[in-house]
Amino acid sequence: MTILAIGDIGVTAGVIHIGDEAMFEAAVDELAARGSAVTGISSAPEESARRYGIRSIRRLGFTGLAREDAERRAALLRQCARGEAALARDDPAAEVLDALDGATGVLIAGGGNLASRWPVHVFERTTLAAMAAARGVAVAVSGQTFGPDLDPDDARRVAEMTRAAVWTGTREHPSADLARSWGARVRVGVDDASFLGGGPTGEPSGGTVLVSLSGWFAGRPADAVESAVARALDAVADGVGPVVFHAHFGPVLPGAPSGDAALHERVRARMRRPSEVVPSGDSRSAARLARTARLLVTSRYHPAVFAAPAGVPVLGLAADDYTRIKLTGALAHWGQDAVLDLDDLVDAPAAAARLDAASPAIAERAAELSPGHRARAAAWWDDVASALS
Repeated sequence: MTILAIGDIGVTAGVIHIGDEAMFEAAVDELAARGSAVTGISSAPEESARRYGIRSIRRLGFTGLAREDAERRAALLRQCARGEAALARDDPAAEVLDALDGATGVLIAGGGNLASRWPVHVFERTTLAAMAAARGVAVAVSGQTFGPDLDPDDARRVAEMTRAAVWTGTREHPSADLARSWGARVRVGVDDASFLGGGPTGEPSGGTVLVSLSGWFAGRPADAVESAVARALDAVADGVGPVVFHAHFGPVLPGAPSGDAALHERVRARMRRPSEVVPSGDSRSAARLARTARLLVTSRYHPAVFAAPAGVPVLGLAADDYTRIKLTGALAHWGQDAVLDLDDLVDAPAAAARLDAASPAIAERAAELSPGHRARAAAWWDDVASALS
């Protein structure tokens, strides 16, 4: 049994996006445990094949296309899947068509969340689902956030995909409500990567404040935000403990910082307190790092996904409605709710102090909730594997 899975994976230009890789890795692990092999669709097929020990093929060819061109390509690929047109053998989507012929199912894995700000993901995932339907191959959608910004055409595309899917899994209730309004068969639960590598193991806290920042400021002046973050982290270091930075979008190997790592260096340069840096590494090492922090301060989503199940107090920093929905959704599953807007960073030190003081209760609540979440996650993958095999 082989399942064709698309996720936002593939290390390119030496930069890894840990959260997207983590969701795909968790899906591979869960499906393998249930007897299904995975063929992955990747931006860097050879790299992904080595990383996960699977067959990996190229994406569908939507990257860099304007919307009008993407619409024409989507129509062409649907025609090809129905046998009404043919692709050149060097077209990347030809590999996908071949893989569909040998697949028992298609998984739209977590990552590349479906919002109009990322039209390439909307076109890729909805077109792949339509191609699968044309070949009589079942589709499941897992680990998604939908919107909140979806223009009418994108909403129509995503709604059609979810209605046709055997299951649609979302990570927070607003996305679940939206998918239900489309007529989808929906299951809401924790993020797919919540238990990557087995999940929390009871390792002792390292006593550090782990910080993971995103460069998305939703139009705010970068210098002002970075300076405010530095001041807030200095105060958190004074009140809670030493600060360690970890980039979830950054270089795999040591060298010139890029992505989040470059942002972290700019913030560190503005701080008066010393700090340390842990290289980006891989998804499993990132999960272990987050699960053993004393406190997490993050505007990235997956550090919270890793930390909250371990009972680590989390202070989320939201730039806009999209990031707020994701962070509040991730934390709500585990009984936490501390999310501040970037405009309110002056309140971060006091919020961090409250979270640190509440640490025992936060850990106790996570431990209470964990068995139920684990059972529901296992049932989800049971149902997905059964539907796609």
